[in-house]
Amino acid sequence: MALQPSLRPQVVLGPLDAPHTLDLFLDYVCPYSAKIAFKVDTVLRPLIGPGGPYEGKVKVIIRLQVQPWHATSTLVHEAALAALRVSPENFWAFSIALFKRQEEYFDGPTVDLTIRQIREKLSQLATEVLPANTIKEFKELLTIRGSANGGTGVTDDLKYNVKFARQNSIHVSPTALWDGLVQNQVGSAWLEKEWSEFFAKQIAA
Repeated sequence: MALQPSLRPQVVLGPLDAPHTLDLFLDYVCPYSAKIAFKVDTVLRPLIGPGGPYEGKVKVIIRLQVQPWHATSTLVHEAALAALRVSPENFWAFSIALFKRQEEYFDGPTVDLTIRQIREKLSQLATEVLPANTIKEFKELLTIRGSANGGTGVTDDLKYNVKFARQNSIHVSPTALWDGLVQNQVGSAWLEKEWSEFFAKQIAA
């Protein structure tokens, strides 16, 4: 599994040693990414989670796909990585909360907000999802560190995700990989039927 140990909570479903890997490259301010993200719990979990027909055979890794043409994309992904750092067990819950509130971070609603104000909004969202004793560290991780251009406490984690997507030539969100290969047929509108047929075909191959 190509995922550095500190980022293992990005595996949101299935055991780490599952023989197959489904990578989902998602952008928190992409409506189509939200559609597929919401299906992780409602559609994928019944299929590959405990008691499902493909239990133990697949793990799902959420890859953060920053889309720089959306001004807030970097900021919301940094927030998710900060959540992962301070409360890894709540990374996916925070991600879902971000997807549910993504319109607040679209280009229009944020056009007159400063970076500091957007990070404050994200910190407020964190208080609704993460344990109270993690919020101080969450905010600290989103604070500029060191030099004037030193990035934040999660910049290195963000770089890892961005570099991984670039080296795999990922251009759009959502994009799905199965065992490292792009699966262009996977759609954000897929329901139980389509996913079940996909798993049956891929696992039997």
